[in-house]
Amino acid sequence: MDDSGTASNVARAIVAALDWGSPPDARKAAVSYLDSIKSGDVRVLANTSVLLVKKDWSSEIRLHAYKMLQHLVRLRWEELSPTERRNFANIAFELMSEIANPSEEWALKSQTAALVAEIVRREGLNLWEELLPSLVSLSNNGPLQAELVLMMLRWLPEDITVHNEDLEGDRRRLLLRGITQSLPEILPLLYTLLERHFGAALSEAGRQQLDIAKKHAAAVTSALNAINAYAEWAPLPDLANYGIIHGCGFLLSSPDFRLHACEFFKLVSPRKRPTDVTASEFDSAMSRIFLILLNLSRDFLDKCCSGNVVVDESEYEFAEYVCEGLVSLGSSNLHCVAGDSSILSLYLQQMLGYFQHYKLALHFESLLFWVALMRELMSKPKVGVHAAGDSYIANNSGQADKEKMKILSFVNDDICSAILDVSFQRLLKKEKLLTEAALSEGPLQLWSDDLEGKGDFSLYRSRLLDLIRFVAIFKPLIAASRVCERIVMIIKNVMLSTMPTKDLAILESMQLALESIVSSVFDGSDELGESKLALCRTFQGLLEQLISLKWTEPALVVVLGHYLDALGPFLKYFPDATGSVINKLFELLTSLPSIVKDPATSGARHARLQICSSFIRIAKAADKSLLPHMKGIADTMAYLEREGRLVRAEHNLLGEAFLVMASAAGVQQQQEVLAWLLEPLSKQWTQLEWQIMYLADPTGLVRLCSETQFMWSIYHTVTFFEKALKRSGSRKGNLNPQNSSPPTSIPLHPMAPHLSWMLPPLLKLLRAVHSLWSPSVLQSLPGELKAAMAMSEVERTSLLGEGNPRLAKGALAFADGSQADIKKEGYVDPNETDLRNWLKGIRDSGYNVLGLSTTIGDTFFKCLDVQSVTLAVVENIQSMEFRHIRQLVHSVVIFLVKFCPSVLWGEWLERILYSLLLHSQRALSLSWSSLLNEGRAKVPDCHGIVAGSDLKVEVLEEKLLRDLTREICSLLSVLGSPGLNIGLPSLEQFGLVSRVDASSLKDLDIIASTSIVGFLLKHKDLARSALHISLEAFTWTDGEAVTKVCSFCNALVLVAISTNDVEVREFVSKDLFCAIIKGLALESNAVISADLVGLCREIFMYLSDRDPAPRQVLLSLPSISPLDLAAFEETLTKTSSPKEQKQHMKSLLILASGNKLKALAAQKSVNVITNVSARSRSLTAAPETRNDEGDVIGLAAIL
Repeated sequence: MDDSGTASNVARAIVAALDWGSPPDARKAAVSYLDSIKSGDVRVLANTSVLLVKKDWSSEIRLHAYKMLQHLVRLRWEELSPTERRNFANIAFELMSEIANPSEEWALKSQTAALVAEIVRREGLNLWEELLPSLVSLSNNGPLQAELVLMMLRWLPEDITVHNEDLEGDRRRLLLRGITQSLPEILPLLYTLLERHFGAALSEAGRQQLDIAKKHAAAVTSALNAINAYAEWAPLPDLANYGIIHGCGFLLSSPDFRLHACEFFKLVSPRKRPTDVTASEFDSAMSRIFLILLNLSRDFLDKCCSGNVVVDESEYEFAEYVCEGLVSLGSSNLHCVAGDSSILSLYLQQMLGYFQHYKLALHFESLLFWVALMRELMSKPKVGVHAAGDSYIANNSGQADKEKMKILSFVNDDICSAILDVSFQRLLKKEKLLTEAALSEGPLQLWSDDLEGKGDFSLYRSRLLDLIRFVAIFKPLIAASRVCERIVMIIKNVMLSTMPTKDLAILESMQLALESIVSSVFDGSDELGESKLALCRTFQGLLEQLISLKWTEPALVVVLGHYLDALGPFLKYFPDATGSVINKLFELLTSLPSIVKDPATSGARHARLQICSSFIRIAKAADKSLLPHMKGIADTMAYLEREGRLVRAEHNLLGEAFLVMASAAGVQQQQEVLAWLLEPLSKQWTQLEWQIMYLADPTGLVRLCSETQFMWSIYHTVTFFEKALKRSGSRKGNLNPQNSSPPTSIPLHPMAPHLSWMLPPLLKLLRAVHSLWSPSVLQSLPGELKAAMAMSEVERTSLLGEGNPRLAKGALAFADGSQADIKKEGYVDPNETDLRNWLKGIRDSGYNVLGLSTTIGDTFFKCLDVQSVTLAVVENIQSMEFRHIRQLVHSVVIFLVKFCPSVLWGEWLERILYSLLLHSQRALSLSWSSLLNEGRAKVPDCHGIVAGSDLKVEVLEEKLLRDLTREICSLLSVLGSPGLNIGLPSLEQFGLVSRVDASSLKDLDIIASTSIVGFLLKHKDLARSALHISLEAFTWTDGEAVTKVCSFCNALVLVAISTNDVEVREFVSKDLFCAIIKGLALESNAVISADLVGLCREIFMYLSDRDPAPRQVLLSLPSISPLDLAAFEETLTKTSSPKEQKQHMKSLLILASGNKLKALAAQKSVNVITNVSARSRSLTAAPETRNDEGDVIGLAAIL
């Protein structure tokens, strides 16, 4: 073949493939031709590519040719003879020498260096030893040549630091060993080139030879990049002994290179201390790094403190780098300097300096260190409190960690106080502060929404609160006094202010700090010692101050209530103060109007609900301290109700608080409280009149929606049922769904006696609500109700992930789900909003009541008629929208499946699951077909939506489809869970023998009573839809759904292996096996590819001797021969390791598919070196990346 003619054809194909303006068919043909060259004769590939990297061709063609050469070296190197490989290496080295030219582009140089590095990695140590003298000689020829050599040295260890499946195991270890043995040559060369070209750059710059200076500077940058490639793994003593640490430390003083040099210290700082004899050398090198960064950091902090020197932004950026390195050092290797008091003290003081710095970026980095340090110091083994109550000593000197104790001794009272003071101030967000309040908070740069790269404010604030908690554990008295002092100071400012609400944000932030400190100090342990009395006095003083406040502004009342419930843990230990807190809460409640007529004061309703919620939080935190006050609370509630000063939503919250109190007193008290709370509700709830009037047919529900007061009364009843179920009894450990334990071993749940009257009307209500969406009913509904049934803007915004949706201006949302429209604005009718909230609330709470009721034993299944449940749940399933089906499955059906006794599976689950799975399979199949073929999912939820853009509607439709898909697959996952399939053997029970004894196979009927999957398969109409979904899910491009469905498939495989059912075995051996392999062709399934390969292994290993289908399926793949399959089977017989068998199965599938199973494709990359001298600020360790060179392959070649 004429190589030049082939080169011309390949060049034209490259141009066509890269030209997006070419016709699709032309581009496809060009890609196909290039693939044929890459997979064809390896020598043609080599010769053609070498011709195309010459200067005669354009940069695009040359770059692609380099990639083809790298492809050859990486994947087809062994096809060349030893002589050819050596000649190829020589040619590559010559290319590197030739390309050291000022006119050559950076990308081409990087590809050349990467090619040589790839060859060295493939050939090993022998080639490296031969090549090293030539590399040294080449690097001596000038800065351009040195830069290329340094690029190659940077890429040489790439497969050590970057995961590469091709180099796992022995080859990876050999590469590591070979490069490690070469470090005595590599590291001195790196240091020499770094020193030489840094000096030359300075010299040439001083002579105003700027072009030459830039070339030397580029070599310095390449040297630093190369050094960083070894920083994460090369032995630290070697980096010290060969001058690398010294050289990078020296460059920290150079403005041009200090950021790159600092990258080295960031990489070495988290290195783990070795356990061998080199540990002392490691400590010595780390100590040197500590000193280098501390000296540099001291200069910066001194400059900031002096106030006389202007610090520019570049210095702040560099300081942030240095601080990151110090944080990494302290978080991983503080023990290396724990024995040197001077270094340790200096380090902690500097980290405190960064923590106190007004720049948020520097404070943020230091925060990460302090949180990690205090978490580690406060972790077990625990230390006890000193008799003085404010310092820690070892409980047992033989068990205490001496290093921890020494570090703790340096974290003194002053440091803790400073940390608390700064943390309190920084709990604020800039946008929350009014101008006056912002000025009073000092010069700190507070968190702002326009900050980038620091994550979310809630995460930042949670770290601050974690730090506050750890300090409170360590120094409880200091934490208590500092938080109380600041709160009292803020309260005084509020009382003196003409506009008290301006300090609202500061008050709210300090409530979080108080809550964190109180919960940490009074955490349930008995280690307070003599500090107990001092803590009591401190918090009692604050409590007295809070109780004395006479705030009536609703916003301030809410904050005051939060302060009182933050002291809940304190009340647990000091119950004498409980009565005054309860009285204050009722005082706050009654100080606000219960019926809001004036829209301007409607915030009072929200404040009243928040005060009632405080009762719940205090009841949870104070434990038994509230028990003596239950009668008094009940009497006050009764009085307020008689006076008409306690609305239904508030009564529900106080009732929930009663349930929490009763849970601390035991089951009998719970039963009494439930009877007291539920008896009034049952009288109304069980009356037949309202059920007949409003629930007998859809028109009745329409009438109910016009009776506003009764409508919300029903809502409050249902929500209280939900709260009663959540707050009473114990469901920890999940009762045995098989009901195998004797009934007497499970105490009767306090709510069990109430289910028989609670649930029947609720089922009628839910059935009526579901019927509204049926076409025959929907068309006759009033327009207002129809509009309320459509998805709201809030729901759409939430599904699209566009942040917290804002209510229409003037609308206030309340805990009962209703809204009061203060000022009619926009197009949203307030009545429509109320109806929508009511429907959503009934569905949310109603579903939760049904689901929770199934968890309290078998009472649910005994007291209800299955027909009424079936009608309520699935009668109108075909009319339900996707989001409603998802919610029904999540909140009701999954619980029914989990907790239904096995003896009732046939009576309960067959009817419900049949309708649900049949409709879901049809609806999902149709919508996914539309999405994959037409680019748009068709879901019923979005009918009639008027959105700002069609794109948003399409995204919304796909989100709803994926959510339902994943929920249905979650249901299948539950069906396949081990707890519901105790009758299925595990694969371990079959041992290492793949051939299962026929006499041990069971009938499907036998396992159907102890395996819900067996039960499913026994009922073929029920199984059909579930099996269809499990097959189709592999092709639906949703890796999360496939992850969920895998456990169901695993159970199917176990049934096929352990039973003699022919239909199940044939389904698994053929249909499921084919579907799994199709699933592996989708890149979206890469996350679950290991499990899919495992299923393939199990099907082939345990079923291929009983059914021909597994072999037939594999042989139907496009690139496998019978000899390949025979060799695979022989390999399987030689290993008993399931892990190795899975690896062999993976290799076979890749081979058989022609490497077109995208889920199994290695995450390969192309060598690209970024010009780091121009890089942007980044927290990542290495700026260079490699990109996948794989082609896009469809499913046409599979099966």
